[in-house]
Amino acid sequence: MAFSVVMPALEMAQETGKLIAWRKKEGDRVTKGEPLLEIETDKAVMEVEAPADGVLAGITGSVGSDIPVGQTIAWIVAPGEKPPVEKDVATAAPAVRGKTELHTTAAAAASPQSAAAPGARISPKARRLAKELGVDIAGVRGSGPGGEILASDIQAATMPDISSGTAASSKSASLEVPTTIGRLMAERTTQSWTTVPHFFVTREVEATALNEYRQKLVAEIERTHHIRITHTDLLVALTSRVLLKHPRLNSSFTAEGIRIYEHVNMGVAIAVDDGVVAPVIPNSHTGNLAEIATLRRGVAERARAGKLRPADIADATFTISNLGMYNVDRFTAIIIPPQAAILAIGSIADHVVALDGKPAVRSTMTLTLSCDHRASDGARAAMFLNDLAEAIREPEKCIR
Repeated sequence: MAFSVVMPALEMAQETGKLIAWRKKEGDRVTKGEPLLEIETDKAVMEVEAPADGVLAGITGSVGSDIPVGQTIAWIVAPGEKPPVEKDVATAAPAVRGKTELHTTAAAAASPQSAAAPGARISPKARRLAKELGVDIAGVRGSGPGGEILASDIQAATMPDISSGTAASSKSASLEVPTTIGRLMAERTTQSWTTVPHFFVTREVEATALNEYRQKLVAEIERTHHIRITHTDLLVALTSRVLLKHPRLNSSFTAEGIRIYEHVNMGVAIAVDDGVVAPVIPNSHTGNLAEIATLRRGVAERARAGKLRPADIADATFTISNLGMYNVDRFTAIIIPPQAAILAIGSIADHVVALDGKPAVRSTMTLTLSCDHRASDGARAAMFLNDLAEAIREPEKCIR
C-alpha cells in the first residue's frame, strides 16, 4: 500500500510550506519516524518525519518551492511497487483544513498566477493582512491553488519594484528582503500589538541568592548530567512553578472566555540569524533543573541550526525572553498570542540599594511582565511578580 507524503499543516494559519531539503533521495529505503525532509513554515525551519516504512518514490516536490498545505509531494511504497500516477491523485478528494479548501492535484499546484477577479478567493489571513497594510486585493495575483490569494502574495505586493527606475535611482538605499521568519515576526508582532490590549508591570529583584544557588549546582549537575545550567534554566523552573499559583497569567483569551491551563509549557525566546523563535519546554513546572537545561539546550541548538521539529514550537502557555546576556538592563516584550503574558528579563548587575537604612551593594535584576488586559489585571500581575521575586530570593525553597 502506498502512503502519500504531503506538505503538512504545522500551525493553524499555515497556508503553504517551503521545501528546504530532502533528507532521502528517490529509491531510498525509509523508516517510519526518521527525518525525511525539511520545510520552512511561518514559524521556523523544521524536520518532517517519514509517515511509514518503505521506499521513497514519485517525488514531485522540488527544493526551494512553496507548496500548498495538503499537496502530495512524494510517496512511500513497498519494494517493487510503483507510486500512484498523476491521474489517481487528481481524482482524490481535496484535503480540507478548517474552512479553507486545499486542492492537492499537481495540476492545481502548477497553475499560473492569475489576477484577482471581483470574486477571487483569498485566505482569511491574507484578507486580514491586506486590510492592515492597505493593499488593494483587486490588483494582487494569487499564487495559491486555483489562483487563491495567500498572505505571501499580499506581502509581495508591498515590496518595491527594485527593477524599476525609481528603485534604481536611489543610489544610497539598499533593500534587504526579509526571510520567512523575519516576515512572520513583523506580521505577528504587528497583529499582537494592534489587537491585544497590553499593559506592563516592572519589578527590580535582588538576585544574590539566585547567583549563589546556580554556583552551588553548576559543578554537580555538570558532573552528573554533562550539562551546564544557566540563569535562564533557573528562571524557567522558578517562573513555571510560580505560574501554577497565578492561573490567569498561564491562560489564553478566547471568544468563549478565558482558557486556563493546568500545566506550564514554557516558551523560551531564542535569537537566530534571521529573527527570534520561541521553542517550548513542555511541562516545565514538573521538570528538574537538569531536565530543563537539557531540553533548553536541545531546542536552542536545533533552532540555530534551522532544524526545529513540529513539537518544538507547539502549545506554549507562557514565554520568557532573557536579554541579560546582552547587558540589557530592562525592556518590554510583545505578547505572543494566544498566550496571555510574557516575561522580559534584564541583566544581573551590582547596584547600590538601601539595606537596613544604609547603602549596600547587591546584585539585582529587572523583570517586566507584559499582560493581556482581557485575561488579567494589574493586581494579579503585581501579585505574580511578588511571588516570583520571593522565589528568586529563595530559589532552593521553590525548586525541590
